[in-house]
Amino acid sequence: MPHPLLEVLQPRTIVVFRALQLGDMLCAVPALRALRAACPHAHITLVGLPWAAAFAARYPRHLDDFVAFPGFPGLPEQPPDSAALSEFLDGMRARRADLAIQMHGNGTITNPLVAQFGARFNAGFGAPGSGDRAFLPYPDDGAEIRRLLALMRFLGAPPVGEHLEFPLTAADHAELAASSVAEGLRPDGYVCLHAGARAAERRWPPERFAAVGDALHDDCGLPLVLTGSQYETSITAAVKAAMRAPAIDAAAPISAGALAALLGGARLLVCNDTGVAHLAAALKLPCVILFRASEIARWAPLDRALHRPVWAPARDRGAQGGGDEDLSEVLAQARALLAMPAYRAAAPAPAP
Repeated sequence: MPHPLLEVLQPRTIVVFRALQLGDMLCAVPALRALRAACPHAHITLVGLPWAAAFAARYPRHLDDFVAFPGFPGLPEQPPDSAALSEFLDGMRARRADLAIQMHGNGTITNPLVAQFGARFNAGFGAPGSGDRAFLPYPDDGAEIRRLLALMRFLGAPPVGEHLEFPLTAADHAELAASSVAEGLRPDGYVCLHAGARAAERRWPPERFAAVGDALHDDCGLPLVLTGSQYETSITAAVKAAMRAPAIDAAAPISAGALAALLGGARLLVCNDTGVAHLAAALKLPCVILFRASEIARWAPLDRALHRPVWAPARDRGAQGGGDEDLSEVLAQARALLAMPAYRAAAPAPAP
């Protein structure tokens, strides 16, 4: 049964704690949208990893403020900075927020942390609380987007759609143009292959991506673009070296916004289960997503017609890649998506 917290409290200041990476943050956008709709006049602050300052700035309709989180013992996303943590907690307590919402895991570590923010009321995931606390038991299953929306519904903020958002800006397109990685590409006229992922166990082998690229190039002749961060140049180089077809290596030190602008002009994306899959969902870009270690039911985009997950685990301990059936399934899904009419309901693609 929904908890009447938001209706009773009518918070004027809300702090949301979710200090995770890009894909996890994108999955939280529908929940942030629901929170804003339920509390239109509240000042909502996101507490997240330092990189997420740019993420928060992209959503002025949902968020008013951002505070960088310096890490905490037991949370793996970044090494904790003890000196900065003390200053951070002092700053959070000085805010005297009406409500702090924990949206970062089951609460074993994060609920005691968020309790130190000094808000009048605490809420979020975890074991049922008492007194002024309202906690929803952490779900064992279900899509991440829907888990977070269930928390919002529990607190009294009904969903306002399940769709993701990633608004592109003129600055994103300008940064992409300045990088030259999209030079000569035409909107809806190229295929992106993203062979990187933060965790090595999530990466399909480069030679498999190369085989997909060769086959798709043989099919339709569209240019191939290898996307990746500045830390994934060795991965994109390995894919390119294994290919027969020509490819543009677009791994570069560009922002998530510029990368999204590049993806926004693509006809198709083939990628690992990583942040770009959620960017594709937000941009309504057709994609095939390789899952090797994480749960499809939890992390795959909700629109399975446009975003096709393929389960492709290593076949045995120490094996690098899957069998030919993985490759066949990826190609079948990619060809099916390419056969669909080109459609883009997201922000404009990069200029040719």
